[in-house]
Amino acid sequence: MEIFKLFLKAIAPITDQEFDDAMSCFKKLSIKKGDIFVQQGAPCRHIAYIRKGTLRTFYINEKAEETTSCFCTENHLTTSYKSFILQQPSHLTIQAIENCELCIISYDDLQKLYAKSMVWQTLGRMIAENEYIVMEQYASVLNSETAKKKYLRLFNEQPSVLQKAKVEDIASYLGVSRRTLSRIRKEIAEHK
Repeated sequence: MEIFKLFLKAIAPITDQEFDDAMSCFKKLSIKKGDIFVQQGAPCRHIAYIRKGTLRTFYINEKAEETTSCFCTENHLTTSYKSFILQQPSHLTIQAIENCELCIISYDDLQKLYAKSMVWQTLGRMIAENEYIVMEQYASVLNSETAKKKYLRLFNEQPSVLQKAKVEDIASYLGVSRRTLSRIRKEIAEHK
């Protein structure tokens, strides 16, 4: 839990006592490769800090195909934010692409922390602000960068995903076919 504490301290000043007092609200959860953390169509009840492992966020598009929107890696938070905040059915599914160890908190327990601690209110606000920035950057990249640039960004920012995720999941994340992804990889390898 020390890494989780450092993660939170990097966001807002939380004392060791404030952290320890809140730990009864958090639970450890281990999920296996292929297990679902958030199911599309069901309300998202938890937010998770990823202690170990990688998860994939996807939705079903208008052609009934899975479209990957995000890869969630160690030392980051994940949830279906809109569903979690509004406690409404999720439009997303979050699935483990390898065995994962999570530290989770329920919506109700998080609300209790917000009610009794200003530092948790600050953490919640700063995490929400950061998540908004990440989502806006992703939307900008999605519409302005070529698939090759997106692949290079993934290579530079989340290189472990390229070894762990299925080729079709990476291709859907980039918005290209498997064939186009193979061509992009070949072009990059030839220029090294």
